[in-house]
Amino acid sequence: MNAPLERLKETLGAVLPITAIVMILHMTLVPMEPSLLYGFLLGASAIIVGLVLFLIGVDLGITPLGSMTGEVLAKKNRLWIVLAAGLILGFLITVAEPGLLVLANQVERLTVGNISSFDIVMVVSGGLAVMVALGLVRIIFNWPLYIILTILYGAILLFARFVSPEFLAIAFDASGATTGLLAVPFILALSIGISHLKADSRASEKDSFGLIAIASTGAIFSVLLLGIVSEPKDMQAGLEPHLPEKESVLEAFSAMAPESFWEAVVALMPLLVVFFVLNMMAFRLRGRRFTRVLKGFAYAFLGLSLFLLGVNAGFMDVGSELGYRLASMDSGIYVVAVAFILGIVTILAEPAVYVLTHQIEEVTSGSVQRKFVLTALALGVGVAVALSIVRVLVPPVQLWHYLLPGYVVCVILTYVVPKLFVGIAFDAGGVATGPMTATFIMAFTNGAAEAFDGADVLIDGLGMIAMVAMMPIITLQILGFLFRARSVKEGVDSRAH
Repeated sequence: MNAPLERLKETLGAVLPITAIVMILHMTLVPMEPSLLYGFLLGASAIIVGLVLFLIGVDLGITPLGSMTGEVLAKKNRLWIVLAAGLILGFLITVAEPGLLVLANQVERLTVGNISSFDIVMVVSGGLAVMVALGLVRIIFNWPLYIILTILYGAILLFARFVSPEFLAIAFDASGATTGLLAVPFILALSIGISHLKADSRASEKDSFGLIAIASTGAIFSVLLLGIVSEPKDMQAGLEPHLPEKESVLEAFSAMAPESFWEAVVALMPLLVVFFVLNMMAFRLRGRRFTRVLKGFAYAFLGLSLFLLGVNAGFMDVGSELGYRLASMDSGIYVVAVAFILGIVTILAEPAVYVLTHQIEEVTSGSVQRKFVLTALALGVGVAVALSIVRVLVPPVQLWHYLLPGYVVCVILTYVVPKLFVGIAFDAGGVATGPMTATFIMAFTNGAAEAFDGADVLIDGLGMIAMVAMMPIITLQILGFLFRARSVKEGVDSRAH
């Protein structure tokens, strides 16, 4: 299929199911004002067009930049160059990640400016950059992934004891939000180039997984450290609508367009500068290949600005409104049930999930069928979103009550499952947290927290992305454990061992 048509199909598959759910709820349980609904539909259209353009831009310009950089590093074969490249490129690619930009803006909005979006983006990008460099070094020296993850998550759980609930939620949400549309393909392309340094092709196959898992811990570490060193603030969280009531939908979109475009320019311009510098020093692209990369950046600029405009000017407001209205009903069953359905719909609509399930089916020679993996992932993420709403409805239940035992189980499983599944499972946590999770479902959870008496919008409204990122780690490692048990029973010699 033609690449733009394929990207359009993927994007429609991600956005239309959410749109359908909104329309069904509008016609049944939660009728909404026409202006709010029109803003949502216009925002959804902008998101669809924006994501298509952005993903085309990633394919044309940004992913090739990662691949070429990895190849150059492999030829240089010098550790300090690999470290420097991991730090610089890891930082710049995270600054431009759409999911992180959305989360940072929402945190600033919820904290009424006490925690700025700029601070979140800079701190998270710095942390992820350090861990990208560490992950690349791990590939070179063949350090066992499960040992590295044990050390990292052990340190995370230790640091988490010294931060407030607000920073704990932001930290784990940032981990999921950073591994999105831009960071995942770029980091994977970079790791493929680095893995060429290794002569052992079997080791290289295993090392192609796990870099995302290591990189995402940098977001958690950095925000936890920010929470430890920051002076305590009395943060009064609130959730205000983006659009003034007297302003028409089109006027509101027009007013936000310059800000969205500028945010996209600031996010992607440093990466474009890096391309120009590396092209002069190493790539030496000319003619059509050079123009193709520039065209990719142009598509990415336009697409990211449209995506941010659609999210901020209409899409997330309806998510907040639905969460608020459903949580305000006499029974909490409605909001929990809708949350469960939203979780299932978003994971089934995420294109990267289908790539992952095909990959699992291939490496297990068909022993672990993709339809079974999809079912397990969908139910797991549905439960994760529903549990996030339960935490809102039952304030004594805190985020760490989920995350502490959850990640302890994640780490323990790394010692008993096939090592290939360890990397796949931890990387899947980033795959599950796609654009709809970081936008609509996050807004839905925030709205529910705003409505429920006794819940805190900042403490209870955040943390959903963290739950969605954790559940696939457990689910896929359990599948890996079952695969090993079945292989031993049948005497099957699998590549996963």
